Amino acid sequence: MTEPRIALVTGANQGLGRALVEGLAARLGPDDLVLLTGRNERRVTDAVSRVGQADATRSRVEGRVLDVTDAEAVRRLATELAGRYAGVDIVVSNASAPLTPDRSQAEQADEFIDVANGGAHAVLRSFGPVLRHGGRLVVVASSLGTLGHLDPRLHHLFDGASLDEVESAVASWRAAVHDGTAEDLGWPRWINVPSKVAQVAAVRAVAAERRDADLARGTLIAAVCPGLVDTALSRPWFADFSQAQTPAQAAVAVLDLLLAEKADPSAYGELVRFGEVLPWRAGSPPRQQEGLLRR
Repeated sequence: MTEPRIALVTGANQGLGRALVEGLAARLGPDDLVLLTGRNERRVTDAVSRVGQADATRSRVEGRVLDVTDAEAVRRLATELAGRYAGVDIVVSNASAPLTPDRSQAEQADEFIDVANGGAHAVLRSFGPVLRHGGRLVVVASSLGTLGHLDPRLHHLFDGASLDEVESAVASWRAAVHDGTAEDLGWPRWINVPSKVAQVAAVRAVAAERRDADLARGTLIAAVCPGLVDTALSRPWFADFSQAQTPAQAAVAVLDLLLAEKADPSAYGELVRFGEVLPWRAGSPPRQQEGLLRR
């Protein structure tokens, strides 16, 4: 008898995260389990009720309160699932904090970085070791996460860096944002750009350590760009949503990557958008007036 598959999505009580849970529940089997997580208990409960429960064709969906900024809480959940199910098959790090143009970047930096970067680091550290053979672990990032979107002076901080070194670079950048020296050092004014580069760099760091073993057992670790999605997070930054996807539309390519029968080795450790790998060194530093969350 095939063991039930276990999937987990962080930041899943709305938008793309909830659409990914809905898609996983529809495409996995009735014996499988999808865990929907978020920081707010009421919103998690409401999201589970909106997704619906298992029937003869759908997976069971359960909600769990999880604050990804609490690395110990993330570790405890990973340990619990590993003990109960002998591992996890699918992990999506999707948590993100709001970023709005009506407040200064420095004022919003701590929460944004703690959730997007600290959360991704905690998920990579705790769930990587409990990922089953043939599993999938992806971090939802952005095409702005390629190295070329940073000033060349900053490339050495992330290119070939270990996860500890990525964390150190993020801490230095955060300090520079708060003391007003970030732009002088070459950091973009908009904090989502370095945040996304750091997310992809973190994925690359973990993948570099695991590559040979993971490729041998069909396991995938990657970053993924869903494209422009019409959500509450992206609304403040765009005037034209005529080309934007709904969360359900954006979820399709991510689900295809997660549920492919065989992992594409060329995608391992890379940033993937609509099934295509985006070169790590692609891109150019954005104009300072551009504050794009995901594209």
